[in-house]
Amino acid sequence: MAPPRIVIAKPGLDGHDRGAKIIARVLRDAGFEVIYTGLHQTPDQIVATAIQEDVKAIGLSILSGAHMGLFTKVLELLKETGASEIVVFGGGIIPEEDRQKLITMGVGEIFTPGAPTQEIVDWLKNSLKASI
Repeated sequence: MAPPRIVIAKPGLDGHDRGAKIIARVLRDAGFEVIYTGLHQTPDQIVATAIQEDVKAIGLSILSGAHMGLFTKVLELLKETGASEIVVFGGGIIPEEDRQKLITMGVGEIFTPGAPTQEIVDWLKNSLKASI
């Protein structure tokens, strides 16, 4: 069986991609197939890539403070395109109050700075029911 495919994306104008690259590498090393989209992606580009690449999850890295709008738009586009089964998760500097709102809206999980990478791997394996 092929490993689950994951998109890791940096939406918006934030140019700090070290965390996204680290997560992409950690997930790859854990057995996932990772597509890193690079900097300055729009929600439309991210969802189009996810659908084209037939991924099981999208991970967004947001440090700019635009997390509420960007996550909301990605979730809306997934629903509009009939791809709402794709799991959305993220990381970045996101206040706990907003984290809870995002999870209520349908984001699977939000990991803040300092989250152990193994915790992210384990959460994703469990969420996708992946045995890799």
